[in-house]
Amino acid sequence: MIRLKNEKQIDGIRASCKMLSTMYKELLPLITPGIETLELDNWAQNWIKKAGGKPAFLGVGSKENPFPASLCISINNEVIHGIPSRRKIADGDLVSIDGGIDLGGFISDQAFTMEVGKVGEGAHKLNAVTRECLKRGVAAAKDGNRLLQIARAVSGYAEAFGFGVVYQYSGHGVGLGLHEDPSVPNVPHGPNPRMTSGFVIAIEPMINSGSPTVNVASNGWTVLTSDNSLSAHWEHTVAIFRDRTETLTDEIVF
Repeated sequence: MIRLKNEKQIDGIRASCKMLSTMYKELLPLITPGIETLELDNWAQNWIKKAGGKPAFLGVGSKENPFPASLCISINNEVIHGIPSRRKIADGDLVSIDGGIDLGGFISDQAFTMEVGKVGEGAHKLNAVTRECLKRGVAAAKDGNRLLQIARAVSGYAEAFGFGVVYQYSGHGVGLGLHEDPSVPNVPHGPNPRMTSGFVIAIEPMINSGSPTVNVASNGWTVLTSDNSLSAHWEHTVAIFRDRTETLTDEIVF
């Protein structure tokens, strides 16, 4: 069931989103060659707690295999849900960071892909196209539009460049829970409700340089491209009003 948010709830979600984006601004300078992804996660977890929030990702999932970190940090052929570790970021890596904050019961969600050092031309183009896919997806999220207009905007642009659009995972409703209805796919399929005032959704294109299909690693979390191609991931939390759509998370500026 889709939970429409009222003005007070959106105010709370907006505050959570601003906190998350502020944290990212301070995190960006730390994402450099030689740093361990676990160091980034520890820094983010401490920052969120000091700011008065809770890491929204930490502990989600099953009791048998809860997500063990505050950030998903996915590198190169890792699409989403990369688990921070002693792995060091290298020059030329595509590093996707996905995180969320629970601020008094209001949840934010945002992701970006950073080009570390000097990346190849193909990696840069993939990342630029994925970011533009997000922009086009957000533009399609309007009161009165159908949900799958977002998917058409995302997939139509990415596929024009020959890239694979991940269809096994999607965006989602967000705000009072981390993952709510509706599913917000990047390839047109599934339910197609009309968007209306009170929708708060996470739009998140996941685009591969090769095949759109993905597999899950043995850790039960990390999603990998099936052909070992590169992947990029961008995400905003947006709120739909009758007269406008507001992007609640801030733009990432490198």
